[in-house]
Amino acid sequence: MPKPSQQVQPAESPWHLLGAAIRHWREDVHGLSLRATAKRIYSDAADLSRVERGQVRPQPGTVQRLDEALNAKGHLTALFAAASDLDRLRTLEGNSSLTEENATERRRVLQLATSLALGAVGGAEPIRQVFDRDGGRSAEEWEISCTDHLHALRTLPPTQVVADLVVDLVALRQQMQIAAPADLTELQRTTAALSAIHANALTRLSDHGAAIRWWRTAKQAADASGDRSMSLLVRSEEAGHGLYNQRSPEAVLSLIHSAQHLAGSPSVDLMTTEAKALSMLGRHGEALRVIGQAMARAGTMKGDSLGFWSPDQLRFAASWVYSAAGEESQASEPGTTVLASTRDYVYRANIMLHRALSTVVNGGTTEGAQQAAPVIADVPPAYRSGHILATGRMVLRAVPLSQHDQARVGELRDLLTLG
Repeated sequence: MPKPSQQVQPAESPWHLLGAAIRHWREDVHGLSLRATAKRIYSDAADLSRVERGQVRPQPGTVQRLDEALNAKGHLTALFAAASDLDRLRTLEGNSSLTEENATERRRVLQLATSLALGAVGGAEPIRQVFDRDGGRSAEEWEISCTDHLHALRTLPPTQVVADLVVDLVALRQQMQIAAPADLTELQRTTAALSAIHANALTRLSDHGAAIRWWRTAKQAADASGDRSMSLLVRSEEAGHGLYNQRSPEAVLSLIHSAQHLAGSPSVDLMTTEAKALSMLGRHGEALRVIGQAMARAGTMKGDSLGFWSPDQLRFAASWVYSAAGEESQASEPGTTVLASTRDYVYRANIMLHRALSTVVNGGTTEGAQQAAPVIADVPPAYRSGHILATGRMVLRAVPLSQHDQARVGELRDLLTLG
């Protein structure tokens, strides 16, 4: 039997996952050397080594011959298809075209890649053994992975975030299958966190049906972990993101009341979402009262350990609620503070849109539309997420029907339709 090769980290990328699977079938199952395997598929041993290490993308024919030569029963070709689709997703991400056809193709490729990656890996015992050999990650390493994905969510295009999340979701799923019972609680907590980030990213892609299913997965995992604070955090995130055209404000209020019942008392993060939902229903007096109570309760409240919630979210909600009520002076301070401190491009764009909303509410339809349009136009197409477009539509909805034929309003409407 050949000497085992240097270990490949299958969670590093889809191509590393494919390479690890190929190496498993070659070494662990058949005990073949690189040279002997390369000879079977009419290839070069050095080229095959680079494929196994994830350094190069193999040709489809090479993978097909490997699948047959190693009797992998289609697992290698399925993983190759998943990795190829994730590469196509990144190619579409870099395409500045905003046609509906392109947007539909992005969603189709995303769904296909996720399905292939999870399905092919989840049902394949040989791939489970690859992760068994890898040993999995510690709780501390998974926590760092969660914070990395949260940072990416706030700084990178959502399609890239989802594509990268697929790799870790696959790795986590496999680690749970081989984990000792004592480790499952912490892995359930990690599942809840990663699933919530995944649902957030899908919301940014306006793939609301898939997002709602991932919120459900996140809640089930959080509850299974027994971590009450995680259960509340996931429910708060679900309610907050539901306001971006995912659910009706009434449904979001129902989610909030259910979460508050679980909490036993109102929490600041739930109160901020409640205020925004009331604002969307035109119940501005109630919204102002609730956001005032939330700000009074916040005091020195700090964010959670993973970084889901931060004081910026309270200030962002205040900017939203005060702007929707036409209270420009009160909206200014929290909005300016968020702009000075946040790295989240969605927050930055939406704070500017809040200001445009306030202008429209106070009767300045032309000026408000003129403020909002360049905010959206200046966001690169790949970053123009559902959160930004939903806020732009809030500005448009505030325009009186009698003024919808204004040229500036038409420009804003066209941008939102294209986006």
